[in-house]
Amino acid sequence: MAASHTFFLGIILLLCWISIGDAEYMKYKDPKQPVGVRIKDLMNRMTLAEKIGQMAQIERKVATTQVMKDYFIGSVLSGGGSVPAPQASAKDWIDMINNIQNGALSTRLGIPMLYAIDAVHGNNNVYNATIFPHNIGLGATRDPDLVKRIGAATALEVRATGIPYAFAPCIAVCRDPRWGRCYESYSEDHTVVQAMTNIIPGLQGDLPANQRKGTPYVAGKDKVAACAKHFVGDGGTQKGIDENNTIIDRRGLFSIHMPAYYNSIIEGVSTIMVSYSSWNGEKMHANQDLITGFLKNQLHFKGVVISDWEGIDRITSPPHANYTYSVQAGINAGIDMVIIPYDYDSFISNLTTLVNNNIVPMSRIDDAVSRIIHLKFSVGLFDNPYADLSFADQLGKKEHRELAREAVRKSLVLLKNGKSSNEQILPLPKKAQTILVAGSHADNLGYQCGGWTIEWQGDSGNITVGTTILEAIKSTVDPATKVIYSENPDTAFLKSNNFSYAIVVVGETPYAETDGDSLNLTIPEPGPSTIQTVCESVKCVVVLISGRPVVIKPYVPVINALVAAWLPGTEGQGVADVLFGDYGFTGKLPRTWFKSVDQLPMNVGDKDYDPLFPFGFGLVTEPGSP
Repeated sequence: MAASHTFFLGIILLLCWISIGDAEYMKYKDPKQPVGVRIKDLMNRMTLAEKIGQMAQIERKVATTQVMKDYFIGSVLSGGGSVPAPQASAKDWIDMINNIQNGALSTRLGIPMLYAIDAVHGNNNVYNATIFPHNIGLGATRDPDLVKRIGAATALEVRATGIPYAFAPCIAVCRDPRWGRCYESYSEDHTVVQAMTNIIPGLQGDLPANQRKGTPYVAGKDKVAACAKHFVGDGGTQKGIDENNTIIDRRGLFSIHMPAYYNSIIEGVSTIMVSYSSWNGEKMHANQDLITGFLKNQLHFKGVVISDWEGIDRITSPPHANYTYSVQAGINAGIDMVIIPYDYDSFISNLTTLVNNNIVPMSRIDDAVSRIIHLKFSVGLFDNPYADLSFADQLGKKEHRELAREAVRKSLVLLKNGKSSNEQILPLPKKAQTILVAGSHADNLGYQCGGWTIEWQGDSGNITVGTTILEAIKSTVDPATKVIYSENPDTAFLKSNNFSYAIVVVGETPYAETDGDSLNLTIPEPGPSTIQTVCESVKCVVVLISGRPVVIKPYVPVINALVAAWLPGTEGQGVADVLFGDYGFTGKLPRTWFKSVDQLPMNVGDKDYDPLFPFGFGLVTEPGSP
């Protein structure tokens, strides 16, 4: 009898153990299960608080492990210039991210956190990263294969710091160079922008042959989720004023500003960011017709729609004036992930109340959260939540710098080469007695990189690792050639030296977004003075560093040769490669170059098109030193 009792007791204990095992088996944690099954299992387990937490993206400065745990925060970002430490190493980044991840994984369901960063021309917040030319320069290359390779290199340098999500590319079609973000646009012509969406398979990997086109896709640990931005019409605002109103009919919006989104979705882009701007007076962050009606329902975009930084706050004017309404309007419009970035408590409490009062339907929350969870699966976070050092050696890698140098060479646009048709100044001779290098931008790495470099607005000086144009010139010319650098020489200095020729490097100082809006588009002094003084005394080549066409017409007559170098990034050697004939000039204007700002906006195809240099213009030279 005792033996029988013991047997039955054993059976009961075994059944209990099996049932406990069943309770602890979570399909969403099982890599063997299909992703769809894992997502459904996880969604069924989540409370409203856990779901809304997934929709919140907060700044790293407030992302303590406790905040991550208490609010079930789904994602974290670095704003421009927000870094773990000055000149932080790859390890510093990875340690910080893993510390934040600990907080996310310590929650009841252990849903991993997704970390995001602006990597708009390389991993540009990070010290020692390769800084590629800004998009306007890449547009001048007309080379989609080059842009794809830049995407792949950028993905590796972003993964080097443990980050799986990059807010790039910007596929704005800038229709007015007065806009402070014009350098983030590849071109005024949507067909050029469409071709340059080839950066997306560079960042994310090529869609497999068996994958349905239009499905968000990230190929593996060496790739990152991309973000097409800013939906839609951000480059068409009145007078180029940032975050302003784009006044255009539906046909115009869809023929100019929308086409690159079709390409991006077909290429499997993971996320799309909504624009701060308005369309005919309606804020894009509240535009349900375009976000849900068109993007999600008509185009069948399956990825995540993300707000811009405090984007829903700016639905009202002034921002944050009626935050409850802004949360309601933004979420009901179809935004899935919201960059708070600091006031997460207010966002979460407002959205919770709106759902509980049936003002935001639960179906809208479930749509958002299922997309976010799918994105986390696609970047591999559920099975590998922690960052590691396996890609640390990719940061600033020699091969990536060589690629950036190639991009610089191909981005340069030769606008003038001699004061008459039979005078060719470029390429310059490497062998000369004495040459002058002048200008505020010749020996300033920060200036040649522009905005969105180390700091949000960019900076001046030796801000990261790279080669200035002056350093590149010195390493390119014949060892016997004497190079004298004078930032802003006077006439007496010029006359007291017998210079063979001068290279003057001037342009815009760094800026980003609204700070870059300009109604006059003039080069700041002493740039114009340096051009006049030097070029009136010495045969000169002017290399213009700018994020867009600027006022240059008054100075063109005195200049012997003029090069638009855009914002070339860290690899200044690419400029010297072409100036001295190791490679030829091949770049074509991605934008119309105006004679006067009074003509703006002026784009190719306009009725009264009268440019200084037309869209697509660019003189060509053959390689070979004279």
